[in-house]
Amino acid sequence: MSTRAGSQRGVGTASLRRQVGRLYTALVLHRRIVNVLGDSTAWIAALVLGLLFRYDFEVPGAAVRGLLVLVPLALAVQFLVGLADGLYVGRWILGSFEEVAALTRTVFVTGAFLAVLDLPTRLVPLSVALAAPVLALVAMAGARYAWRLQRERQRDPSQTAKPLLVYGAGEAAAQVISSLVRQPESPFWPVGLIDDDLRKQNLRLRGVPVLGTGAALAPVVERTGATALLLAIPSAEAAFVRDLSAFCLHHHLEFQVLPSTAELPGCRVGVDDIRPVTEADLLGRREITTDCTSIASYLTGKRVLVTGAGGSIGSELCRQLKPLGPDRLLMLDRDESALHAVQLSIEGRALLDGDLVLCDIRDEHRLREVFDEHRPHVVFHAAALKHLSLLERFPTEALSTNVHATERLLELSVEYGVERFVNISTDKAADPISALGASKRITERLTAHAADRATGEYLSVRFGNVLGSRGSVLPLFRAQIEAGGPLTVTHPDVTRFFMTVEEAVQLVIQAGALGRDGEALVLDMGEPVEIVEVARRLIAESGRSIPIEYTGLRPGEKLHETLIGPDETVSARCHPLISHVPVPPLGPARVRALRPTMGHGELIAALQRLASSPTSVRTDGPVGTVRPLGAVVDDHQAAPGSA
Repeated sequence: MSTRAGSQRGVGTASLRRQVGRLYTALVLHRRIVNVLGDSTAWIAALVLGLLFRYDFEVPGAAVRGLLVLVPLALAVQFLVGLADGLYVGRWILGSFEEVAALTRTVFVTGAFLAVLDLPTRLVPLSVALAAPVLALVAMAGARYAWRLQRERQRDPSQTAKPLLVYGAGEAAAQVISSLVRQPESPFWPVGLIDDDLRKQNLRLRGVPVLGTGAALAPVVERTGATALLLAIPSAEAAFVRDLSAFCLHHHLEFQVLPSTAELPGCRVGVDDIRPVTEADLLGRREITTDCTSIASYLTGKRVLVTGAGGSIGSELCRQLKPLGPDRLLMLDRDESALHAVQLSIEGRALLDGDLVLCDIRDEHRLREVFDEHRPHVVFHAAALKHLSLLERFPTEALSTNVHATERLLELSVEYGVERFVNISTDKAADPISALGASKRITERLTAHAADRATGEYLSVRFGNVLGSRGSVLPLFRAQIEAGGPLTVTHPDVTRFFMTVEEAVQLVIQAGALGRDGEALVLDMGEPVEIVEVARRLIAESGRSIPIEYTGLRPGEKLHETLIGPDETVSARCHPLISHVPVPPLGPARVRALRPTMGHGELIAALQRLASSPTSVRTDGPVGTVRPLGAVVDDHQAAPGSA
């Protein structure tokens, strides 16, 4: 008997819940009507309570009659003003700041109308007419907040979403948590926050509490049962992202991040911005602030030529230069398919028209035609051969493309009055031991020599490995994992610098505005990364058992790259991520003396000699003024291949 009674009570409870649910759904569907009725009720209650409080609950008949006149007027004005302000037409998100602002305006106008009306007539005491709007506003805003809170709690997160721990309790975390609890279809449900700021340890964001600092991350994960971790710090640097990624791999957590600050300039974040961690996050994430004012001064309204525009650096340069307002953006490359791709990425179409320039920079006659036709004001020289091992085997290609072509490009730039020339160099030019490094160091010295002769400013920009560029180690590792391995690493201790192509190009453009004649500007690449750790991380992410094979350093490779050579000193720093290094000039006559017909070893040795800086460099006078000691600046009579 008791079982049957219990069963009946259970059925009755379930039925009641269903009826309440249907009623709530109906209210949501008819929200506008409910808002009007609710606000009207709030005004009635506010005026009645104001009158009761004024007379200590002993209201005289005259005041009651005045109230009966004032209430309909208040409801009518509230409705008409609210309708005009979008309050009752579904213009605002429920309980949002915008809706509360509209509500405040409407109540203020209605209250002002009542006060002005009551001054000569004294329908109710003036204190009631002044206090009632405040009471009404509190009731209306409170009702909307309670309604929104109830809607957000309708979802059962245990069945539809993964429990998510959020690292960071700042503005980005507040936005993404609000987005998560608002959207029933979101894949995550926030169960706690982690923040290293001790002042935030009692903070709650939309009811989600801060549960500790990063030091307590492991016990918090165990206590909350979180299966995913979101890094909600867009400005986090790569080293911090790597540490959290390693933690998540060890504790079998799904690791998610928000885009970096550079990817979200002034934008709000939400559920759709949550994404898995990428190599760029792990190796190259950096918060960079670009001074667009100084950039515009040398690019806006100018004819800008980018060589190697189809490459990874050149194409990104074109994408970032286009919004800065050049008069013309001349995109030069010898690869027609690459030009097709870069035009498509910038303009959304690829008709191979406009300012595309098909040209091989090794063709001096064709290059002169380009300068004669377009007469650029600014040149970004990104065209180069860059695969170290291939150039070590074929140094004549390094000579023809990296050295001789750059020398001709500089000569034409000086001849045609180019105002600013930016030579894209590499970290391998610092203390070079390879044909690639030596050839790029020579281009830095040739650029410094051109700076002495030209009326404009000629400088070089030096940085390391760019994520996503052709030949990058990361696509190689992923391809090897896909093929079943092994992953090939040259040495267990080898390290390299990494930066995303977007960050590198931002700093290149900034360097073009800050650099002084003849300098090499060196981009801060952060801390070097152990390549074997990158390989292990990718293997762990793949969930497969794949061996790592050490192949040994190849000719010309360094165990650890450097950004500044041992004989170089930083002369100034006008940007926190850009260092200025003086470069000793090298006359073009000594470069022209090198011939592709030279023997392999002889040519590499000659490149090394020309790349070597003078043994003594003095930097007197203004920053960036370089005065080599001895007759080494421009020795046009030097013997072929001599240093």
